[in-house]
Amino acid sequence: MSTLGFSMSPLQHLSNWGSSLQKTDLTPALFIGHGSPMNAIEENQFVSGFRKIASELPEIQAILVVSAHWLTRGTAVTAMQNPRTIHDFGGFPQALFEQQYPAPGSPELAKTIQSLFAEGTVHEDHEWGLDHGTWTVLKHLYPSAQIPVVQLSIDYQLPLKQHFELATLLQKLRQRGVLIIGSGNIVHNLRAVDFSKINTVGYGYDWAHESRAFVNEKIQARQFNALFNLETAPKALQLAVPSTDHFIPLLYTLGLCGASEEIQIFNDELLAGSLSMTSLRIG
Repeated sequence: MSTLGFSMSPLQHLSNWGSSLQKTDLTPALFIGHGSPMNAIEENQFVSGFRKIASELPEIQAILVVSAHWLTRGTAVTAMQNPRTIHDFGGFPQALFEQQYPAPGSPELAKTIQSLFAEGTVHEDHEWGLDHGTWTVLKHLYPSAQIPVVQLSIDYQLPLKQHFELATLLQKLRQRGVLIIGSGNIVHNLRAVDFSKINTVGYGYDWAHESRAFVNEKIQARQFNALFNLETAPKALQLAVPSTDHFIPLLYTLGLCGASEEIQIFNDELLAGSLSMTSLRIG
């Protein structure tokens, strides 16, 4: 069986699972440009954008996050009851390290996610938790930390197109009130950051502006396949995405997009020359 196949009918399994998470209208999906970990404790237009988009979402029952900061061999899903808050960064104020996001996990949701793929494709993880690509965003989206959260790791060995295809297998979760979030940054070249303009909204190198325009155009035109091969992409995008860790979460969000669903772009600004905060809502 293909590694992208179902181990059982997703509708069959979700029917069994429905005793805990009720069937809902199609829940929107998000891609969040999460930016600096300092967004967890700072007030700026981007965290205001996070809160605004959250205020427009329907009631949800669980959250699944694909974060740029959990890279693995193979694909894993957090399956602990109480995931820890991971402070996976250095050189920031102590106040940031003191932040906690004590949301519950959901072993049941983890098992459901496993069941949507061929047997053995996704394994349970009991060590990871919630990294800063997840909790620094959720602190603004859902500050009460009462909604169950699980993370799905990024198998960094897979080609970009396969991440998009994996996302399509998660689509049925949106019919059970699960908010799926990809968390990364589309333009993310840390080596080129101009730290003297780290808070200058709108400041970007020419190639960063070109990359943002190119990706936004392909998203709005639903030409997602144009984003699957960076080797043939415009040179500007290759500079914007020197490694794919922060780009891959975007593909998970796009993989959830139905043909007729609205795509809303928000927080669409550049910072520090080589970073973007561009974010999306699907549906």
